[in-house]
Amino acid sequence: MKKLLASTVMLATVALAGCTTTGATTGATNNGTGTAIGTANEIGMNVFRAAIDNQCRSQIEKQTAWRVASVAMTEAQQESVKSNVCGCVSEQAPQQVTIVELGNAAIDSQYRAQLVTRVVAKSLQSCYASFVK
Repeated sequence: MKKLLASTVMLATVALAGCTTTGATTGATNNGTGTAIGTANEIGMNVFRAAIDNQCRSQIEKQTAWRVASVAMTEAQQESVKSNVCGCVSEQAPQQVTIVELGNAAIDSQYRAQLVTRVVAKSLQSCYASFVK
């Protein structure tokens, strides 16, 4: 799985770097490369979002506010709140990272863990507050 993530992110990084240096091409020369790049980028982002969601759920359960609030909730309600909050965090994640950071995360597992933790920390409180009001 790590090799797939690394390959996907590296492909997206190289492809996007190539796009910025070569400029636009004519429609007549389109051979499907753009679609492959878009797919690779989307796969990388989906893997990143999954990591963000896992980290988010872990962080929510560690918070004192969650422990207090969850006592009054059913298990279904707890899962609903977690899904809503972590969905919000996962949706905000791509806006908080650069393609370079994603490339570094694909190569270095320590960097990836730090990046995921940083992104979750930035978004978790605002998302949690918006769903628990």
